[in-house]
Order: sequence, then C-alpha cells, then structure tokens
Amino acid sequence: MDPIRTYLGRLLLEEITPVVMVITTPLVEVACQKNGFSFVDMLLPFSLFPRIDVPVRTASDQPYRLQMFKLRLFYASNIRKQNYEAAEEHLKRVIYDLNEKNPPDLLSEPPQLETALTKSESDLCPAWIKTFNKELIRTISFSEHETFDHPVACILVASSKDEEPISKFMDLFNMDQTPPLLNEGAMDPKMLKHYVLLHDNQDSSTENAASIFAEMKGTFGQYDCKVLSINSLREGDENNNDVLWLPYRNYGILDHNKKCCLNTDDLNQIREFMQDLATNHIIPYMEQKIRVLNQQVSATRKGFRNQIKNLWWRKGKDDVPEASDGPTYTFSSIESQIRILGDYAFMLRDYELALSNYRLLSTDYKLDKAWKRYAGVQEMSGLSYFMLDQSRKEAESCMENAFTTYLKVGSSAQRNATRCGLWWAEMLKARGQYRDASSVYTRISNEEPTLHAAMMLEQASCCYLLSRPPMLRKYGFHLILAGNRYYMSDQKQHAIRAYRNALFVYRDNSWSYINDHVHFNIGRWYGSLGALDVAIKHVLEILACSHQSQPTQNLFLNEFFHFVQSAGKRFDVHKLTLPAINMSSFKVIHEDHRTYASAAEFDVRESVWRDLEEEMIPTAAAIRTNWLDSQPKSSLKKYDYCICVAGEAVKVEVELKNPLQIPIPISEISLMCDLSDNDASTLDNGAPSLSADQNIGHMGSSVYRLMDGDDSLFNLSKHDLVLGGGETKRVKLKVTPKVEGILKIVGVRWTLSDSVVGYRYFEINTTKKKKANKGARNSPGKNLILRVMKGIPKLEGRIDGLPAKAFMGDLRLLSLKLKNTSESAVKNIKMKINNPRCLIPGNLGDDLRFPQCLAKNNVHEEERYTDNKDTFKSCLFSFAEGNAVQGEESFSWPIWFHCGTPGKVSLLISIYYEMENSYGGMTYRTLRMHHILEVLPSLDVSFVISPCPLKLKEYLVRMDIVNHALSECFSLHQLSCVGDKWAISTLPSCTNISSVQTVLAGQALSCFFKIQDLNGVTNEGGSTTHGSDMLIATDGSRNSLYDISKSPLIDFHYQERHHQCKLSEGSQSLLDFVLISNAVGSNFESEAGYDHQFLSHHACHCSVVGNSSISWLMGGPHTVHHNFSNSICEVDLHIDLRNCSSNQVNVQVSTFDYTPDTSQNPSSDSNSVSDLSTKQSGWSDISLENDIKVMSTPRNIQRYHKPTSESAPPFVWSGSSAMQLSLEPACTARVPLKVCVFAPGTYNLSNYELLWKEEAAGLSVPGTGRGHPFYLTVLERPHLEVTPV
Repeated sequence: MDPIRTYLGRLLLEEITPVVMVITTPLVEVACQKNGFSFVDMLLPFSLFPRIDVPVRTASDQPYRLQMFKLRLFYASNIRKQNYEAAEEHLKRVIYDLNEKNPPDLLSEPPQLETALTKSESDLCPAWIKTFNKELIRTISFSEHETFDHPVACILVASSKDEEPISKFMDLFNMDQTPPLLNEGAMDPKMLKHYVLLHDNQDSSTENAASIFAEMKGTFGQYDCKVLSINSLREGDENNNDVLWLPYRNYGILDHNKKCCLNTDDLNQIREFMQDLATNHIIPYMEQKIRVLNQQVSATRKGFRNQIKNLWWRKGKDDVPEASDGPTYTFSSIESQIRILGDYAFMLRDYELALSNYRLLSTDYKLDKAWKRYAGVQEMSGLSYFMLDQSRKEAESCMENAFTTYLKVGSSAQRNATRCGLWWAEMLKARGQYRDASSVYTRISNEEPTLHAAMMLEQASCCYLLSRPPMLRKYGFHLILAGNRYYMSDQKQHAIRAYRNALFVYRDNSWSYINDHVHFNIGRWYGSLGALDVAIKHVLEILACSHQSQPTQNLFLNEFFHFVQSAGKRFDVHKLTLPAINMSSFKVIHEDHRTYASAAEFDVRESVWRDLEEEMIPTAAAIRTNWLDSQPKSSLKKYDYCICVAGEAVKVEVELKNPLQIPIPISEISLMCDLSDNDASTLDNGAPSLSADQNIGHMGSSVYRLMDGDDSLFNLSKHDLVLGGGETKRVKLKVTPKVEGILKIVGVRWTLSDSVVGYRYFEINTTKKKKANKGARNSPGKNLILRVMKGIPKLEGRIDGLPAKAFMGDLRLLSLKLKNTSESAVKNIKMKINNPRCLIPGNLGDDLRFPQCLAKNNVHEEERYTDNKDTFKSCLFSFAEGNAVQGEESFSWPIWFHCGTPGKVSLLISIYYEMENSYGGMTYRTLRMHHILEVLPSLDVSFVISPCPLKLKEYLVRMDIVNHALSECFSLHQLSCVGDKWAISTLPSCTNISSVQTVLAGQALSCFFKIQDLNGVTNEGGSTTHGSDMLIATDGSRNSLYDISKSPLIDFHYQERHHQCKLSEGSQSLLDFVLISNAVGSNFESEAGYDHQFLSHHACHCSVVGNSSISWLMGGPHTVHHNFSNSICEVDLHIDLRNCSSNQVNVQVSTFDYTPDTSQNPSSDSNSVSDLSTKQSGWSDISLENDIKVMSTPRNIQRYHKPTSESAPPFVWSGSSAMQLSLEPACTARVPLKVCVFAPGTYNLSNYELLWKEEAAGLSVPGTGRGHPFYLTVLERPHLEVTPV
C-alpha cells in the first residue's frame, strides 16, 4: 500500500502543510476586488504545486525530492482559533451551501441489495460528507499545542498607490495585526518575511512602481522583495474568461458579476511568484530551521546522559496539581522547539525524523501531565507510522491513546478527538479494516452534536456494508440512527435519504417493527415536503401492521387518510393490504354439467364426487347413438375451458381478514371481469394480458373498464361490511353473465373507508401444466376463464327436515324437494347416496305417518328378514320409469334418516338427470348436495350372552345400557330379536326385563332376561315367553309394539349388520337385537317436528361368551329308586350336543370308569373309606342330611355302607365307551348313554370327555372338554313285609 495514494495520505498532504501569513494594506484589497476576490483568493489557486520536484535535505546528509507541495495562505486576522459557537455556525453554513449545490435525489427508486453490494465507498457515502469532514477538521486550526498551523512565513503586501509604502511595510507587522498566539508567546515571531508591492496597471504607470520597488530592495533586501502587476487587461483586448477563470473555478472562487481584469501575463506572474516563494524561500527556510533545531535537541535531549538528566529534572513535577490544559509552554521552551522540529519534518515528508521527535516529546508531556499536548504528539505519531507504512499495531495504538486522552481532557479537546477519530477511521479504511473504522465513527458520534453525529453514523453504516462479509443489519441500523439524527437537526431531506437507503435491509424479513418505523417516518417526512404520492406509497406498506398496538395502528391509519384527503383526488391502489386478501385460498364456484345445491358441495374433492357418480353417469360411448357418431363439433374439450351458463351466477369465494385491532369499513366489494365475444382468437391465450400497475393513482383505461364493469354483458354483486378487529370473513362475490362469450374473472376490487379504492388481480397461470391425477381438481386459475353457454335446464333441490344435530339412533322421515327452474323438461332421474347407513329412499306408496307406520299389526305379515348380511338396498336409486319433471314444476320424495354412530357425518347426494336436447355437447347434468351433521351420543347398548346350565337351547342375557348424553334422558320402549327363531322371556319372578324405564343422563343400567331357540323347542316350566319382541314401557299411551321387519327399520338394520360385521370378524354370531327408545325432554324435538323422538339401537352379531365350538348338556333322571336285592340298577342317560360354530365339527364322546389303585394298602377304618371315595372317579360323598330331611329309618330296611377298597366300584358305564358323529353348523344331536349303579347313593356322573375337530378353511382346529357335573341319586326301594298266613 502506498500511503500517498490513499485518501488519508492526500488529505495529510493538503491539511498539514506550511502556513503563510498575509498582511495587506486596504488599497491592495481594493485593487484585487476589481476581479471579485481578495489578495489571498488571488494567490490561492497557485498555492498547490503538484509537480514541484525540488531536492530537500533535512537532518540527514541524504537528500530526497519533493514531488508535490502546498502552501496554506491566511490573513493574519484569521490565524486564530474559532470559538465553539462560531465554528458551529460556520459548519451549518457549509452544510447549507452543500445542500444547495448538491440536493439529494429523493424521487428515484431506492437502492437494491444487489446494486448496493457492488458500489464503492465514494458511491455509497455522499461526497459532501468528506467536504464537511475537512471543514470540521479546519475548525480546530491554530491551536496552541500544535505548530504545523503556526505561520512559517509572512507576506507583507502594500500597494503602489499607498503613501510612503516603505513605512507601510514597517507598520504592517505591528502587534495590533499579528495573531493572538504571537502576542501570547506561543508562536515564534522570528519568521520568514517576504515583501510584495502590488501594482494596479489600470490606476498608475509602471514608473512609480519601479521606483518604489528599488527603494524596497534597498531597505529590506534584494531577495525578500517582489513586485506584482495585476489588472493589465485593457479595453479591446481579447478576453477569454473561461480560460482565465478556470483556476479559480476549481477552487470555487468565482463571481460572475465581476469582470475579469487579469490577463494571461498577470496570471503567469502570480504563478511564478508563488513558485519562487515556495522553492527559493519557504522550503530552504524550513530545511535550515530543521537542521538548527535538530542540533539543539541532539545536544540537550538525546543520549543517555541527557535522558537521565531530563528525568531527574522532571521528577519534582509529580507533586504539581494537574491542570485542565496542563502547564504553559512558550515558543522558546525545549518542548516547543521539539514540536516545531517534528512538525516541520512532517511537512517536508521526513516522517522518520518527525516520528523520533514525537516519541521523545511524548514522554515529556506525559511526565508533565500535559495531556492535550501528549494527545497531539500521539496523534502525529500515529500519522507518521501510517505515512511510513510501518507497524500498523503501533499506529492504531497511538491513535487510540490520542483519542481517549483528548476525551479525558474534556470539552476543550473534544473537537480534537473528533479530528483524531476521522484520521484514525481513514487510516483503518485505507488498510481495508472497515469494521474497525465503523466502530471509530460510532465513538465519534457519541461526542458530537446531533447533526455531526448523523454524518458520522452514516459513514459508519457505509463501512459496515463495505466489510467482508457485509454486515447488513448493522448497516441498516446505523443508517436509521443517522436518519433519526438528521430529522432532529431539521434536515428532513437527508433523513429521508438515509431511511430510503436502509429499505432493502428490512424488506422481506421478520423485523416488522423497524420496517414499520422506516416506512412510516419516510411517508411522514415526504408528506411534510409535499410529495403526497410518495408518502402514501410508503404508508401503504405498513397499513397491515397486526403486530403493532392499537394506538399505533390508529396513528398509521389516520396519517394515511390524512395524506389521501390532502391530495384531493381518487387513489386506486394495486395490492392494497387493508384488508388482507388470501389470494391463494380463493375458490371459484361455477356450474357446468355439475350443479350444486349450495357452496358446501364445492368443498368436497372432485375425485370423491367422481367416484360417487361413476355408476350413474354414462360413458362417452354410451352417449353416442351408434359407432358412426363422433363427438359433437362444439365439444368443450376443444378449448379446454370451464363452462358456465348464461343467467347462472358464477361465485368466487374470497377470504378477507382485518389484520388490525380496530374495525375498518369496506364497501363496494365486487369482482373485476371481462366478457368478450365467442371468438376463437380470444381463446388462444387464456389469461387476460393485464399488467399490474404498481403506481398509485394512475391506471390505464383497461383497468378502469374492468373495475366499473359492463351492465349490458354481466351483473356484479357488491357487498358492504365492517370487519372487526382481527376478524376474518369469507365473502361470496357473484358475476352473472347475460350473453354467450368468454368470461374472464380478473380480480377483486373494494373501497376502504369511502376514500381509497383497492384492487388485486388473481394469479392466472395457464402455461404450467401439471400431471394428470385422478383425484386432482382444476386449478383455481383455470377456473377464472369460463365459456358462457346459453340457458340449460337445471334442477334445484333441498332436503326438508334434515337436522344439523341428532342423537345416535335417531330415526326420521325426511322429504327430498326437487324443482325444475327452466322451461324444458328433465327425465331419467337417478340418485346416488354415499352413506346408505344414514339415508335410504322411501316409496311414494308407503304409509308416511311416522312412527304409526311402523306399528305392529295383528294381521300376520310375511316375514322379510333374511340372515344374509349382504341383503340391503343399493346406493343407487332410480325414480319411477318415465318420471319426468316438466319446466317450472317440482316434486318431492320421502327419504328415511338414521344415524348409527356418534361424531361428524358427511352425507353426499348426487342426483342425475337428462335433458331432452343437447346443449353444446351437454346431454345431462348432476345436482350435488352435501350435508354435514353432528351425531350426539345417546344410549350405548351391549349384550353378554351366557349358555343356560340347565337347558341347551336357552341362554341368559345381560343387557348393559349407558346414557352418554350430556343432559338428555331416554325412555326404553321395546327390545326385539331380529327374526322368528328366537324368543325373549323374563326371568322367573320378574314381570319385566327392566325395572327402570327412563335412563337419565350419565346413568348406567343392567337388565337380565332369557332368550330361547325356538327350533323344535316348546315352552317349558313357568317362565313367560313373549316371542321376538318385548315391550319395556308401561305407559298406556305408548304400549304398542313396533314391527322391526318393516321398512325402514329392517333396511337400516341390514346396513348396521353389514357395518358391524367388519367389527365382529372372528366371532360366532348368534342373533341380533334392536332396542327402541324415545328421547325425553330433548332439545331437538321442535326441530324434528314430532311428538317424541324415535331412536333405534342395533346390536348385531351377538355371540355366546366363551370360545368353545361345541356346547353340550347331559340329560336324564336325577333320582332313581331301585331294589338292589334283586339286581343292579341300570339308568338311561343322554348327552345333547349343539354346533355353535359356522363350520362342520366332528365330535367324539368318551366315558371312563374307576380302576382301583393297588399300590395303596388301605386300612379298614372309616377314614380309609373316605380316602378311597375321593380317589374314585365319578364318586363323591354328599351327605344327604345336609340337603334332605331324613325321617326315621323304617324297620327291616338295610342302610347301605360305602364299600371298602376291596369292594367293586359303585357304578360303571355300560355300552360303547366312545361314540363319534358329525355336526353341521347350528345343528344338534343326542348321544344315548347307560350307567350301572351297584349301591344306593349320590353320584357325580362327570367322568366323560368330548374331543372335537372343527373343519375351517381346509384346516382342522382341535378342541377338548371335560364333562359337566350331573348328580344322580339312587335310593333303596323299601322291602314289602309279608304277613304270614
């Protein structure tokens, strides 16, 4: 890096240069003012020598050459430090002048991220800020602690018209005109003096000037005197003002009201004078001064001895109290001489000599606690390091020490800290350390007033953007801080510029609060400047500020309406964000061959409707009369557009949301449409070619035409509403075409608070084609372009009496109402229902008095029940043959409703009908109806069936009822078994199966009863058999039974049986139950329209508890009297078997007798007998005294005693010991058995077992079972006494 080529290097070469003091007489200024400038301004353009190329030798013997040199010229009266107030006023004038020359461009587009990242520093930061930085640095010139601003030479100028010019030169350098620092002793009065005689060629001849100049040389010396002749331009001479004024125009010294009196010779003479002054006077003088001072410093301060001496002398100064400005140093002090030496060396580019003296001086000032002077030499040391391009770390350390020390001094050195910070930041930027430079600018902003801080923060933001990688968030944040301080300083234009440059940082991100702050303040400031269009544009960006508080939202909205009213014209805003319109969720509802009863049907996917209507709608081949027929020429597939019918409304459902917490009124919400002629040329492109105009308040005529509409072609519906805070509403907008053609739905428009018209276009993309999917629906964009056809017949339909809420098991009679709204007839009407479990069409000839039509008649009716689970009505229903609906006619049809499970139920109904004529290739239409209803829980009924231990074809049943309703009660009316093979009976000693007839909310109830298989079984015992139906209710007004074999009860039962079959797979179905109840005090009675609510609960595929495929029961006598004295007792028994499975079962019955155990040695006592009895199979010792009341023993009757172990077993089975048979499903069989008993007693005849194999799907499933207990009591028949004759 070459420091000279950097901005800081060039700045130092311009600002730290020798100062020349100028003292003139008044007549000198009068002569110069003829050209519109002063004497200093006349010399100023020639004070810079870009190619001076002079040799310089300072303290070393090795000379070097200066390639560029500059002199700073000041009047003696201006060589003084400005006070703070004067400096602030000067800076304000500088900013005002800069704004006048270079006003910010506020009407162009804000910068974008891509362009901002490619800009250089000069493009990012305005050039006038660098000019301001220079002026800010110059406000602290001529300080007492710095000598590079002290004059190196003095030019004394007198006019040839002055009286006694020689005495004038003597009087010019008196104490009244010299700078204050010279009078105070801080500045060396012994400086280089140069005497100039100014001659005005327009006022006097050159002879007078020559004589005066000769006298000057005799008085002041030949080499220190100079004569300048100006205003040599005569009337009639060629005057090229542009050329003459060029040097002054570059310096901004130009007065167009003045005539230039200088000619080329004058300018050349001035240039030569300045060249001679710099080359032959000032530079040699500074070289000589550096050599002299260097010898003095080397003799007094350099070397080890002098350093020890200096430290010892300064040791006593540690006890001196610290002053704010430190000790006072005169120009003759050794410290001041060292500082002069360092500054002169710096100005002549000998940076090593300057650095060595600054370092030497730094220690002295630090020991003397002269902190301001210490900071000054630290600052110059850092700059010397930079110009030498050495030790970056040392350079930054020196600048850091200088900056912090200036701040430590206080307000008197605060502006010096600013200058140090600016040089430090430029040093870091020159080395590419932009991030560190931004931190320095931020530190400077904390010490400067508001306006100056704004400029520092703006420069810091530019450094953040130039960092690698760019720090966008810090860039934007510091720009916002800068803009805020610009606004506080009443610089609104610069505040807008800073905020606009930060827009791309906060666009499309989640920093919503700062984004709102930026747009709102830009809009407010634009509004105060009168740019209302731009102000409205920015406020529009923050209208939908849902995250803000309610007062802030009110502020934004009121400011927006204020700007609109101030503009005094109509504003049509594209993409107005209030209200928020969800453009991705808009829904187009149109009717072609598919018509809809309401908008709810359109929520169902098209694939669902297509699957439902697949059986009804004929295929393309079926529509043709024969194979020669082709598709109609007007086939809709030619254009690939949706179809709508003239006179039928096309609805577009749009979601509006108020993002604010305050209500907003919205009026005249309507669609934007275009209806063109039915021309093939209009069908090629599809989507309308409309460009979204981003400008506010400016639209083309086509947009106005779309927004206003054309009443002769179509009708538009308009809606007015008020959206509450945070409220979301879906609005159905309608357009009804009147003529044939191509209808294009372009967008939606609305009016906000009767002042701003907003509009948005629907996104139509017909070029992108997706893969065909069976369940896919046409994209919403495609549905926005429709082909309008002439009037087509249409059916309208509804279902009367369908509730929105119903109880589980609710049974109702509904009515389907159909109306032909056209003049043409429709025919061949069919209906398809997706859920026949809930809806079943009835018959017109049936008794429709519900529920009386379900009452059971005494007259025998043909049984309709079948055990086939697939026997139920089809989902497709065709109305009567030839049933046509003429134009403007209507008809109704009964429909039965029943809900079997709780939850949400979706009912889809599609009605197909054909038209007498073909309309554009359309021969049929469908009417789609969709209803969603909520089924509330009511009674939950379950059954537990157990086999009866005494009878094979009887079962004990427990019915569990739980009322899951929240508040409703239900009364039990009737329990029925489906079919005629079963009979319900109460338990003995019970008159009803349930003592509780009304089940309260949340109540659980259990009932017990018996069921009997009526196949070949007669009623036995004292139980009461009621058949397959049993009345539970005892209320006299409702004691009639309902016939469950009638439609629709039996039809819904088929559906429930089919549905519950899937839930009971693997179980062995025995029978089905139907429980009929009524709702008591229901909230839905008024909606139903009946006296009471009828509910039927179906429990299908009930099975016996247990997994056994075979059930059996031993039968025979339980008590037998026998005379054992004559013979053994033989008793005939049997086992009844029943196949409870649905498959064939092979059964084997095996009996076994007792075999004595000879390994035991039983004793003869009674205990042995008892032990033996426990080991005999089938034998148990049952004391008859516990169960039977025994009378006194008759005489001559022998009591039987249990046999001992040596005796025979008490009984044995006779006949075959194993029998096999096969049983078909639900069949029974009887196996005969015989037992021989050898002694009286009570015996448990359970010593048998059953083995079976169930043949299921080619597999044999084995099973086994032990015999059930069967007790046989054999008593001794008494002997008859014979009376001797």
